[in-house]
Amino acid sequence: MATPGPGEYFSIGSHVSCLTCLGQRLQGEVIAFDYQTKMLTLKCTPSSGKPNLSDVVLVNLAYVSDVDVITDCTGTPPPLASLNFNKLTNRARAEKEDKLSQAYAISAGVSPEGQQLFQTIHKTIKECKWQEKNIVVMDDVVITPPYRVDNCRGKEGSALGHVRKIVEKHLRDLESQKSVQRAQQTQKDSALSA
Repeated sequence: MATPGPGEYFSIGSHVSCLTCLGQRLQGEVIAFDYQTKMLTLKCTPSSGKPNLSDVVLVNLAYVSDVDVITDCTGTPPPLASLNFNKLTNRARAEKEDKLSQAYAISAGVSPEGQQLFQTIHKTIKECKWQEKNIVVMDDVVITPPYRVDNCRGKEGSALGHVRKIVEKHLRDLESQKSVQRAQQTQKDSALSA
């Protein structure tokens, strides 16, 4: 394969602007470029508006109609950050367990309300698992369908009280969301009938 000529590669740290085939203008700092696949990775201003974050965009240059180099970086790129492989492995394992738990709940016929409650509890208390259609929290509290506060069973104590508070808040939040959705639907219906 021939070596890339001028204008056919992008230096790390350069700032570029490109126009996609969909008419979208992307502008950012080059953080990676693969010549063989013509893939360009840009660090762009955050769509969230948070100044300490960035959006990372992968651009397939086969679908770009125009590329302009705003500033070309000729210096040596900074060294790559070291990776904590143990942390990454643990995170991947935890994510896999979460997905398997979700899949189990669906295959066991758990209601969407039960699945939502499980996710809510799991955000706060990681020691949460399924036992058939029941949610078991810290091996101390069992929540049975239909997953209400009255369905929380366990030894009286701080664990049971804490789980009940989480369930109460979850149910309040769900009811609040439903009220907002009903109000929005009413507004839409009245706007359509007007």
